[in-house]
Amino acid sequence: MSNRQSGRDVILIGAGIMSATLGTLLKELAPNWNIKVFEKLASAGEESSNEWNNAGTGHAALCELNYTAERPDGSIDISKAIQVNEQFQVSMQFWSYLVNSNLIRNPQDFIMPLPHMSLVQGDKNVAYLKKRHEAMTANPLFEGMQFSDDPSKLMEWIPLIMKDRTANEPIAATKMDSGTDVNFGALTRMLFDHLQKKNVAIHYKHSVEDLKRTGDGSWELKVRNDRGQVERHTAAFVFVGGGGGSLPLLQKSGIPEGKHIGGFPISGLFMVCNNPDVVAKHHAKVYGKAKVGAPPMSVPHLDTRFIDNKKSLLFGPFAGFSPKFLKTGSMFDLLGSVKPNNVFTMLAAGAKNLSLTKYLVQQVLLSKEQRMEELREFIPNAKSEDWDLLVAGQRVQVIKDTVTGGKGTLQFGTEVVSAADGSIAALLGASPGASTAVSVMLEVMEKCFPQQIKEWGPKIKEMIPSYGISLRDNPALIRDIHESTADALGLAEAMRAQAARQTVTS
Repeated sequence: MSNRQSGRDVILIGAGIMSATLGTLLKELAPNWNIKVFEKLASAGEESSNEWNNAGTGHAALCELNYTAERPDGSIDISKAIQVNEQFQVSMQFWSYLVNSNLIRNPQDFIMPLPHMSLVQGDKNVAYLKKRHEAMTANPLFEGMQFSDDPSKLMEWIPLIMKDRTANEPIAATKMDSGTDVNFGALTRMLFDHLQKKNVAIHYKHSVEDLKRTGDGSWELKVRNDRGQVERHTAAFVFVGGGGGSLPLLQKSGIPEGKHIGGFPISGLFMVCNNPDVVAKHHAKVYGKAKVGAPPMSVPHLDTRFIDNKKSLLFGPFAGFSPKFLKTGSMFDLLGSVKPNNVFTMLAAGAKNLSLTKYLVQQVLLSKEQRMEELREFIPNAKSEDWDLLVAGQRVQVIKDTVTGGKGTLQFGTEVVSAADGSIAALLGASPGASTAVSVMLEVMEKCFPQQIKEWGPKIKEMIPSYGISLRDNPALIRDIHESTADALGLAEAMRAQAARQTVTS
């Protein structure tokens, strides 16, 4: 363990938001540690973290209905929503610390205020949304959430969605003005720019092909550079944060914790609006309900986005299938991930998820006009010529054996797999991923650096005041955090500027 203290020993694989976050945390907590980053692409944040490869939702469980399941007795379980919201508050605090410390500048280049809304149709769904609103507003984390089933109020909130709507069935929405749109690609690049200034060695166009334990318990990585040459690098601690590419490297590590785990790749497609007049008429992220058989990541939503200081409008995602684990991956990724120790887990998952397979096949076969019909459930008068198709990122859903789900259970979420001795950790899974990066990386550090975490406690508390505290039980602290983060990240000021622009436009 002594060589950890000397600062000669950390390797991060993948230049995405997770490695950027872990590297930044470690540089604040242990500035003498020597950190290297290996990324197979030419720049940071080009795969899952890229702004065009994800929905950019600051996932705070304000609008995502899959986090608030209805129990058999009709009550609403908001425990997952509370967990996700608390994790997002941790990210907001850390980003605020970075801005207040002048470690990153211009927060509006990566985060903007944007209402988060849930929208449902039909008597049953409206009743569910009303109960969900009552359950959530009873918790101080979700203070300020509005509910309406009045078409005239909804016309104020979402005119593009309500205009020319002829359906007679009831419609309702909830609205949280404290939602955000986050450009995780921009944030990733900012963090890596900061890390380079802190003497972190970032090696682009370097692919990690293998890793193995050495006699002293550290890890040796086989890395191929952009000239085709093989390099060897060693470290006492390795973090595998390569998005969909993490599973193959975890398997190569040979650690017992990585066995009996599989991955199922799902690709995403978005419709992006090319008509500025249409883009200007919508200002929110509006989430609906997932169709029967659809994975939770395929919940339809109509999103305002802020990318390169320009307002965009996206609808989706439409699920697709590719055997690749990354957009830049290989067609043999899925086949290559099937090993003797996980083959029965994978087969069980296939048998259990026939409805998902059928759904994916249907999605792949959709024509543009069929996709437009789904969009028209949100925007009744949407014109085909105003929308183009955009291929988003690959996500690899974790498959593993669980006590509750049995063999071959498909997991929806983000998972950390680490060795018992804390020498290696890998991040697997998908949404809410990037939004909860700070919480997840703190979890990595607690698992992998248990001796240091106590020593680091005061500094972590300085960066994240709620660290170690349950926010749901501290309404005063929640209000303080909401105010301080909105101020540090310029959200209140940006919201006022948006309101002024909308007043002028209308």
